[in-house]
Amino acid sequence: MELPLNFKNKMEKMLGEKYQTFINCYDEPYYRGIRLNTLKCDENTLKASLPFSITRAPFSPVSYYIPHQSPKIGFLPMHHAGAFYSQEPSAASAVTALAPQPGEKVLDLCAAPGGKSTQIAALLNGNGLLWSNEIIRSRASVLLSNIERIGVKNAVVSSCHPEVLCTGLAGYFDKVLVDAPCSGEGMFRRDAQAVQDWSQEHVEACAVRQLAILRSAAHALKENGVLVYSTCTFSPEENEGVVSGFLQERDDFALIDCTEQYGRPAFLPKARRIFPMDGGEGHFVAVMQRLSLNNAYPAPYSLQNISMKDMAENLYRQIFQNGVPGMIERIGDSFLLLPDELPYLKGLGVVRAGVLLGEMKKNRVEPAHAVFMAAQPKELNFLIDLPHDSEQISAFLRGEEIEADESFRGFAGVAVDGVLTGFGKCSNGRLKNRYPKGLRNN
Repeated sequence: MELPLNFKNKMEKMLGEKYQTFINCYDEPYYRGIRLNTLKCDENTLKASLPFSITRAPFSPVSYYIPHQSPKIGFLPMHHAGAFYSQEPSAASAVTALAPQPGEKVLDLCAAPGGKSTQIAALLNGNGLLWSNEIIRSRASVLLSNIERIGVKNAVVSSCHPEVLCTGLAGYFDKVLVDAPCSGEGMFRRDAQAVQDWSQEHVEACAVRQLAILRSAAHALKENGVLVYSTCTFSPEENEGVVSGFLQERDDFALIDCTEQYGRPAFLPKARRIFPMDGGEGHFVAVMQRLSLNNAYPAPYSLQNISMKDMAENLYRQIFQNGVPGMIERIGDSFLLLPDELPYLKGLGVVRAGVLLGEMKKNRVEPAHAVFMAAQPKELNFLIDLPHDSEQISAFLRGEEIEADESFRGFAGVAVDGVLTGFGKCSNGRLKNRYPKGLRNN
C-alpha cells in the first residue's frame, strides 16, 4: 500500500523505534471482526451458527476476530436476525471505556452507522435511555436500520446539529460519547479512499470541528457525568490536541483514568491509543468527567396523540402474550412503543423514538418488522423457529412463503436458532412472508 509521504514522516516522528513495526503492518491483512448482540443471542448459539471460527478480541468482552478470508457475512441468517454486528475489533474500545450501566441515560452524539450505539444498547439491556444522533440525515436512516435490526427498545434516533441537540437536552445525560468524525488514518489498511482523501489540511480541519463538537457535548452532561472522546485516527492534533484544548477551556472537566488495558498509553496521561500492532486498526480513547453543576434539564415528554390507540392495542394483543405497554403514541400514520422517561422531543430532529409497532393501512393497523425484531420469542403468541442451516430460513430470507403449524392464525414471528428475524401472517399451514423487500437475500 502506498501511503502519503507526509503521513509516514509524521508517524515515524511519533513512534520512533516502533515505526518499522507499525509500517510493516501495512503489508498484512486488516482485522475483521464481529460483536455479539447480547440483547438477542448468547455466545454458544452464535458460535454454533457461524461457518467460520471466532476468536475473542481484547477490546470488549463480546468482540471477536473473524478470519480475513471469511465470506461476506451480511447474507448469514444470524446477521439478518441481529445476533451480531459487523465491527472492526478496536472500534469497541470507546464504549468499553464509557461503561454504560442499566438505567443510565446515554447520548451517542456522532452515532452512524450504529456500531457504538448498538454496543451501548446491549450494555443498557433495555433499562435507561439511549439517544443516538447523526447530523447527516441519510446516515441517520442507516443508523435507525441497524438499531432496529439489533432489537433496541429504549432508543431515540435523531438527526440534529450537536449544539442544538445538546442545548435542548442540557443536563439530561449520565454519559456522552463523542466518536468524532476524523481524518480516518486508522482506516487506511481497509479503505483505499481514506488514503486518497488524507491531507494535513484535512487533519487540521477535523481538529477544529472535533473541538466544536466537544464544546456542544459538554452541555448535555449532568454533574459528575462522564464524557468519552474517541477517534479512529492517529493524528495528535485530533486526539491529544483536541482533548487538551477542551480541558483548557473547561476547567470544570477533568481527565480521568481510562482503566482499560487494551492498546497502550497515549501521549496524554490517562488516555489510550490503539495501533495495528496492538490488534486493532486504530483508535484513541479519552475519558473525562464533568465536575460542575448543570441546573438545566429538559421538560418531560407528554403524549401528543392517542387517537385510535385501541386499534394499536388490539394489534399488540394479536402479537404478544403479555400486557400492552403503557406508552403508545401515534405520529402521523405510525404507532410507536415509547421508552420510559423521555424528554420533550420537539425541535430535536427526532427520526424515531422507541419501537415502531405498526402503521395505518386503510382501516387497520399493519404490524412493523421492528416490533418483532425487538421482541423475545417467549413473548409471542405464535413462533416458527428454524435452524440456521435449513432451507426454510433461506427461503424466508428470500421473501418466499414457508410452512407453518396448521393451528397458527394471524401474525407469527420467525426465528433462526431462537433469535427473531422477522414475521409473516399464517393461515392454512402457510406463512405469507412480511420480511422487508429491501432486506431480503437475492
